[in-house]
Amino acid sequence: MRFHLDSDQIAIQDTVQGALQAALPREALMAFLDDESDFEPKSWNALMELGLAGLMLDEEAGGSGLGLLEAAISVEALGRGAAPGPVIGQMLTALALSKTGNMAAREALLPGVASGETVASFAFGGDWLPESWTVEIKDGKANGEVRFAPSAGSVGALLVGLKGGALALVQPGDGVEVTPIASTDRTRPASSVLFKDAKADILFEAEDPMVQRIFDAALVLVAADALGGAQYCTDLSVAYAQERQQFGQQIARFQALKHQLATMALSVEPSRGLLWYAAYAWDSELPDASRAAAIAKAHICDRFTQVARDAIAAHGGIGYTWEYGLNIWFRRSVFDRAVLGSPAVHRARAADMGGW
Repeated sequence: MRFHLDSDQIAIQDTVQGALQAALPREALMAFLDDESDFEPKSWNALMELGLAGLMLDEEAGGSGLGLLEAAISVEALGRGAAPGPVIGQMLTALALSKTGNMAAREALLPGVASGETVASFAFGGDWLPESWTVEIKDGKANGEVRFAPSAGSVGALLVGLKGGALALVQPGDGVEVTPIASTDRTRPASSVLFKDAKADILFEAEDPMVQRIFDAALVLVAADALGGAQYCTDLSVAYAQERQQFGQQIARFQALKHQLATMALSVEPSRGLLWYAAYAWDSELPDASRAAAIAKAHICDRFTQVARDAIAAHGGIGYTWEYGLNIWFRRSVFDRAVLGSPAVHRARAADMGGW
């Protein structure tokens, strides 16, 4: 069996990468990192014009009728470019609204979210996992606090995890207090969100299987971002080693560095098939889809952190400087590793699901 991207999928990924590079050159990214805003509108608009928000939606819902695999390879391209903005949250919110039985919420919010006109993010709680979500809802009012919600200060909708494992949608306004917090990843600034009798629309009750489906999709998309970042760090390190000279020759000719670069490549390339399979299993609703998502999140995010470290070491002193920018992807790797549960958490989940 040959399992590889087809020409259309490759074109999607190339288009996303090209649009991001055109809208967010390096100087614009560095300027955003030094800004106090948690949202970068130019790159966001460019990506939303491509239809990324509605990529997984049926055509009648205003989407492209594609699957998680296409969404994942698009997010991989965003990881390469360290794209700011809550694109993953936007995709998840659009997916949730398209599948909910709450028709009032769907009709009111889905068109704006699917087009990208309404910016959306996620606000889960506890240790990110559904069983640890902490926000409570009673009589349509949400109460509780969630930390590390990406771009929460600039969104028009928040996908919120409720205590017991349900999912709701909250729109900023009365009863919603957003407080920026210090976050390692400066490409996706996060905030603490406090809900005090905030109006909330329940999209899925705790026992609804779509809650797990959406959470699994989130794991795959974060893994995709990590794969893109790891590939960027590897490519940058190889290019640097071919240009930098010491003792009259390229440092790429030094055996120790050759081995280091080869190890980085061997961390990245096998992860690609792992991501593709996890997305394929989700799209096909295979029995092991949840386990594949957990393994992909654990392994690829772990590899991203290690590859980012190795890239800085391969560059020597310049790799540690703010101006060179490798810190951007290292910081991003820390966020990807922690968000929605650590590698250790998901390895334990995968082991349980595998009957170990």
